[in-house]
Amino acid sequence: MYELLSLIFGICIFKKGPQDIPASNTLIRLLIPVYATISFLILILNTSWATTVMQVAVEILLIMGLSWAILLIADKPAHYQQTVCALMATDALISFIALPSMATLTTQNSDLAYIAILLLMVWHWAVSGHIFSHALDRPLLFGLAVSFMYILTSYQVMGTFFPEALLTE
Repeated sequence: MYELLSLIFGICIFKKGPQDIPASNTLIRLLIPVYATISFLILILNTSWATTVMQVAVEILLIMGLSWAILLIADKPAHYQQTVCALMATDALISFIALPSMATLTTQNSDLAYIAILLLMVWHWAVSGHIFSHALDRPLLFGLAVSFMYILTSYQVMGTFFPEALLTE
C-alpha cells in the first residue's frame, strides 16, 4: 500500500507517470471505492445524500468513459487501465487534501480557503495534463489541452445532469 501511495504522490509531483502504474483491472476495482468515498465526502457538503451518490457514479463513469474515448481517438487503448488508475488516484489524493478547505467554505467565507481551492484546481489540471501527456505520448502542452477539454466536458455533463450542484458551488 505504501508503494502505491508513494507512486500516486510521485505522479502528483510530476516525478512519475501513469506508465509506472501496473496495468490491472483489480487496481481499478480497488481505486473506485477510494475515489467514490473521497468524492462523496466533498459532495455531501453541499448536496443531499441521494444526489451525492448519483454524482459520484456519474463522475466515475465520466473518468472511465472519457479516458476510453480520448485513448481510442489517439490509438492508445492499451494505456487505458494505467490512465484510469492514475486519474482516479491523483484526483482522490488532491480531493482529500482539499477536504478541509471545502469544509471551511461550507461554514464561512474564507479568502484563504478560496485561494487553496483555486491552487488545488490548477494543480489537479496540471497533474491531469501530465497524465494525459504520458498516456498519449505527446508533449505536456498537448496533455494540458486535453486535460482542459476533459475537465470542461466533465463540468458540462455534471451541470447538465445536476444543475442544482452548479448553484451551490
